[in-house]
Amino acid sequence: MKDFRQLQIWERSHQLTLQIYRITQEFPNSERYGLISQMRRSASSVPTNIAEGCGRNSDADFARFLDHSMGSATELEYQLILSHDLQYLSPPQFSQITTELTEIKRMLNAFLQKLRANR
Repeated sequence: MKDFRQLQIWERSHQLTLQIYRITQEFPNSERYGLISQMRRSASSVPTNIAEGCGRNSDADFARFLDHSMGSATELEYQLILSHDLQYLSPPQFSQITTELTEIKRMLNAFLQKLRANR
């Protein structure tokens, strides 16, 4: 069992989740049960799956949870595009958040490749 709090990918995805919670507070109330809820769920799913994967007994199980994290990160990527197109995010906010999300996805991919190479 690994301590997920020691992983840089978990810390960065946790910080991104906190940022998503902060920015969605500014979205219209009409999005409370729609886009806000979806974005928060997608964002929090990334570090949640990393943490859960760390509690598993094998690298194969851990890789499966990292796959789930990647799927959630990609889902969030689309939701950010939608938020930008609806003008809920300013261009600088969108750019900063998507840059960080792209880096997190790159890190997830590298981690997955490493786990799969160890099998």
